Amino acid sequence: MSWSLDAIAAFSTAAELGSFSAAARRLGKSQSTISEAIANLEIDLGVSLFDRSGRQPLLTAAGQQLLSHARQLLDASDALARVAGLLGGGLEPRLTIVLSDTFQSESLEQMLRLFEQQFPALELETLVAEKEDVIDLVESGRAQLGFVSGLARYPADIGYYPMPDASQSSLYVSSNHPLAGLASVSREQLAAERELRLNTYYGPPSATLGARCWSAPSYLLLLEMTRLGFGWSELPSWLAVNFGGDELSELKVAGWPKAVQVDLVWSQARQPGRAASWVLAQLMEG
Repeated sequence: MSWSLDAIAAFSTAAELGSFSAAARRLGKSQSTISEAIANLEIDLGVSLFDRSGRQPLLTAAGQQLLSHARQLLDASDALARVAGLLGGGLEPRLTIVLSDTFQSESLEQMLRLFEQQFPALELETLVAEKEDVIDLVESGRAQLGFVSGLARYPADIGYYPMPDASQSSLYVSSNHPLAGLASVSREQLAAERELRLNTYYGPPSATLGARCWSAPSYLLLLEMTRLGFGWSELPSWLAVNFGGDELSELKVAGWPKAVQVDLVWSQARQPGRAASWVLAQLMEG
């Protein structure tokens, strides 16, 4: 029995998105190509993966059982591509990495120093984004790798590796804010003041505490708005200490500061070049 990885990817993506047309858009193919690939896979496997009787395809019981195995195959294929890229792949003309302000790590700094020695003539582009914006940049091919504060779920075509270095975030206000300097701050006191919240371009609209909630797509912008006294915000602790200085005050709120898991992400739909494969190996194998 044999089947194509393209068909496996079509099955996995359609199951994730709940639509053949959405899977076609994600994978850059026509809907008819996706439908045909899944139909041929069903023939090869001898089972129906989707119930097509309704407006949207639904996984059958067999499809639900086979989905995890399909994703394991895609993960294994991705690992094979990464190792192949490291051993014999061509050197890409430029490597683009998306950085997150949540992440400052000695392992990242060390990797960049080694990268400079390993690829002295290669252009390195770094972008800064957060959460869903990182995923969009990697998934679209604009960037090859990215760091993101851990999401609950990732698209089926995104590989991820939890970084071992811990990050931390806390709540801050301007040193002149009414909440600054209080021995403790309650949830009710926070709710009475304006919240400054991260809100990405491509993520779902952020739920607000009310009309007075302001948002920005980057932590540096939130830090500046906080420093100017417009409200309180959650900020990466290292960023607040390094760039806020004496102008920011950390709030004493129950449950804060919080640990932040940061994940390294890449696209499983594109074979990485030699430099991207080298970076993945350095960070994942340490």
